Amino acid sequence: MSDESGTERYLRLTVELTVEVNDLGALQAAALKEINHPEADLDEAERREQAELVSADDSGATALQWLIEPDHVLGLIEHIESIEPREAVLGVEPSEGPAEEDEDGEHDHHHH
Repeated sequence: MSDESGTERYLRLTVELTVEVNDLGALQAAALKEINHPEADLDEAERREQAELVSADDSGATALQWLIEPDHVLGLIEHIESIEPREAVLGVEPSEGPAEEDEDGEHDHHHH
């Protein structure tokens, strides 16, 4: 009996990653290249709109979203043939940077 109906299991992975943008122009250029790629599933108006969104967002978040592929995230997981990427949504938003213990350089961990 290889009746596989009803055996699907879905796992939602939440990945939190803080990245530092060293070259916003290069990041946006890479995103624009994706948007203008012949295989991108966009028509001309959508390409123009997305390109404007990427260029207007000086945090780089919009650009970064274009560069994240579900398959890249699977690179984190071994035994990959046992799972299949169905959907990956990685939210990208501006961050204040990695959480620091204290901004003033005192690392004595006394809670004031």
